[in-house]
Amino acid sequence: MKATTLFLLLLSTLASLSPSVPKSVTEAQVSFVFLSKDVDGSISGFESSSDIDLQNLEHSKFSGSVAVETLKTGIFLRDWHLKGGKYFDKKKHPRIHFVSEQVYAEGEDIMVKGLLTIKGITKPLDFQFQAKGNRLIGTANLYTSDFGIHIKKKREENKVAIKIVLSLAG
Repeated sequence: MKATTLFLLLLSTLASLSPSVPKSVTEAQVSFVFLSKDVDGSISGFESSSDIDLQNLEHSKFSGSVAVETLKTGIFLRDWHLKGGKYFDKKKHPRIHFVSEQVYAEGEDIMVKGLLTIKGITKPLDFQFQAKGNRLIGTANLYTSDFGIHIKKKREENKVAIKIVLSLAG
């Protein structure tokens, strides 16, 4: 009995010392709300090279992009206009990119500080994620005018709330 208990204790200790396996992102759902106009939509065409280590967040890397061509708000003409040169300019800038610079825990939340590039303009963006099973659900806010996309004249009227749901595997 003592040998069995000692063996199980040793086994659990070794398991806790073994390096955790980083998870990759297999799928993402990205949605947004343009707050001043109460317009919601989504964007897809997600590609990722993320490695997420939930046991050692500081070793995690979030990196991905979405295709501007896939932007949808539910109104075809508005979508077509947004993808044009005056706004997102899908011909010159076909993808929106994000790469993390720092990942850490804050209570139960996973904080991801990184750089977002839209239309060739790179700005800092912070996401707050929560783990839900094999998914991470994150939110962030940005101003489209910071990226040269002036839908409204005042900066505060160009605020967009973003939600991203990442499915993990690994």
